Amino acid sequence: MRSLFTGFKDFIMRGNVVELAIAVVIGTAFTALVNGLVEGLLNPLVALVAGRNDLSQVGAFEVAGTPFRPGLAIDALITFLLVAAAVYFFIKMPLTTLARLRERDEAEAAAAAPLEPADVVLLREIRDLLTQQATTTARVGGAGSAAGVGGAGGEEPTPASDRAPRHAG
Repeated sequence: MRSLFTGFKDFIMRGNVVELAIAVVIGTAFTALVNGLVEGLLNPLVALVAGRNDLSQVGAFEVAGTPFRPGLAIDALITFLLVAAAVYFFIKMPLTTLARLRERDEAEAAAAAPLEPADVVLLREIRDLLTQQATTTARVGGAGSAAGVGGAGGEEPTPASDRAPRHAG
């Protein structure tokens, strides 16, 4: 029973589930805002131009006793266009601008990053070649690398300070 709740808690606490929940809440609030603008400002303006009290009555007619209300379709179209415009101008454009700025900053940082000195690159290549030689010699079963570095078999190469000649004294 405990593992059931632990699994559920892990599922809920994953980043994308929490982000999705936040998006739904913000989307709901945004919908209420757009609906308020449409119903409070735009519908009355369109109805005023059309000479009606309500947008739902604009262009209304009946055929064989069945009412048709094109004003409702106009209302839905206006709402859709407002939501699409708001998403584009308040979400898409700023995020695109931020992404471009971030890319530009990263490009500038990469261009400004100091290049490694040539001697560091050369030393790294020498190290890699020596490591490759030691690995190849160890696989073949030799007693050290071609440069005389390392011990028998699969032992690690010994540092130069360990191989210094010893004086009998």
